[in-house]
Amino acid sequence: MSASEATGSDYKTLSAAKKGGVNRRDRETLKPLKSLKENEFTEKSLINSPSGRQEVSQNKQNPQELLPRVKEKSPADFVVSAPEKTETSEKTLNAPLPVYSEQQKKKKKEKKAEKDRKLLSGDRWLARNGHVLTFVGLYLFSIMVLFRPYEIVPGLGFLKSTAFYFAAATLAIYIPTQFATEGNLTNLSTEVKAILALMLIALFTIPIAKDPPTAWDQFNEPFIKAVLIFIVMVNVLRTRKRLTGLMWLSFAIGIYLSYTAISLYMKGEFAVEDYRVAVDIGGMFENPNDMALHFVIITPLVIVLAVASKSKLLRIIYFSMAALFVAANMVTFSRGGFLGLLAASLVLAWKLGRKYRLNVSIASIVIGSLVILLAPGNYGLRMLSIFIPGLDPVGSSDQRKELLERSIIVTLRNPWGIGIGNFPIVGVQNLVTHNAYTQVSAELGILGLAAYLVFIISPFRKLGAIERMLFAKDENNWFFYLAIGLQASIAGYLITSFFASVAYNWFIYYLIAYAVAFRRIYRLENDLKEEIKPDGFGHNFLSAKKVLT
Repeated sequence: MSASEATGSDYKTLSAAKKGGVNRRDRETLKPLKSLKENEFTEKSLINSPSGRQEVSQNKQNPQELLPRVKEKSPADFVVSAPEKTETSEKTLNAPLPVYSEQQKKKKKEKKAEKDRKLLSGDRWLARNGHVLTFVGLYLFSIMVLFRPYEIVPGLGFLKSTAFYFAAATLAIYIPTQFATEGNLTNLSTEVKAILALMLIALFTIPIAKDPPTAWDQFNEPFIKAVLIFIVMVNVLRTRKRLTGLMWLSFAIGIYLSYTAISLYMKGEFAVEDYRVAVDIGGMFENPNDMALHFVIITPLVIVLAVASKSKLLRIIYFSMAALFVAANMVTFSRGGFLGLLAASLVLAWKLGRKYRLNVSIASIVIGSLVILLAPGNYGLRMLSIFIPGLDPVGSSDQRKELLERSIIVTLRNPWGIGIGNFPIVGVQNLVTHNAYTQVSAELGILGLAAYLVFIISPFRKLGAIERMLFAKDENNWFFYLAIGLQASIAGYLITSFFASVAYNWFIYYLIAYAVAFRRIYRLENDLKEEIKPDGFGHNFLSAKKVLT
């Protein structure tokens, strides 16, 4: 057979193989052409070599005798068979290719996780115990601030001035202990930096205030005390027991306020606007709106602690407290309290029900319906007055709107502020702003508002990072649930404080201290620490030599 005949036969075979379903580009299919080319190359090489030329010269009469040696295969040998399928190749071919959207989603998750890690790595916590005596002083001081026992029990009137002495004693113990433990005055987390900036701005506004004595009084009581105790809490609440112990003080005063408020409502004893209750305890709870704010803050915390608890008895106690706090919130008839509780509930439902959206949605609708059905008389009309001011019998909605507009105008005209506590001087009928944000912006200026927002939003973001990291690991533990609860409490405060001038009161300072202490405990209990030695007394006044990375 000549080379041309072999080539034609080979192409016929290839065409037949193609009709049989064999891929034309398959390596097995291309083998015959490769073999033919190799035969031609061998023939040419043989003829061109010296030995080849000698052999050809000896066989001039029949030079084709050389060809059989290089064309030993017949055309039938070039028939191509389909490659055998193996189990591995079938799996590889049938394996689903990743969809582009899924790849993008995966990249976003990885980028978000990296961002969360960087967000939390900014904290620099020393892995050391200490501050036992400071915690005792802090605990006693908190009892004086929250419970005010000299007002609850008339016979304890001699304790009226003890809050100041407890605070002074706590600071006196804290300062040398902190230096001995960590070699600095405080850990400079983002929240501490923000509150120190807010304090310096407030101090700066005193000389330029509309009324400097009023500014000094507001700065001295209660703002500077709240700032100093916040710094103490951030550095002293180093264990889970200390954190929950201080939180239980907030729960305990909540129980007392709830029971008293509901009892007054059942008796028909209304001290505010002839239909709202007010508890006879001064300080931070004398106003029904402020009392409702406390209920908004602590309700999410007891709910998540109930979910996280492994004890049935504790679950019953926590859920019972939650129901009591919600009922007490309603008898205050606080519109800000209602909106804050609604915001906190939405955060809880969204984050706790991430895996069971349908079930959580149904449960939320059922619980919300029960709350509406069990609400006290005229409660619905009071809440509707948020959107329909004409339903408000005393016209407070119009007054709040006028105060809001005035506070915004004062902010725009005085971007550096008019002095802490000075808004009533330029306000309507000597009233406060009834809005924590414009309270700060009008009195402490734009920079003060920025520091205040950083103080609140920074822990919210970092709590979200902890929650997402634990959710990705499928670790639904105490840290996971409390991270969600603290986020819900902060969200409730953000909404409720839009209707109350509480920027300098204790509410937010205790709540943010809980959030920062929780973050510290999370890092230390999850081995995100290193053993370090504090610097000597007085060296690096506000920073430790070695810190967590």
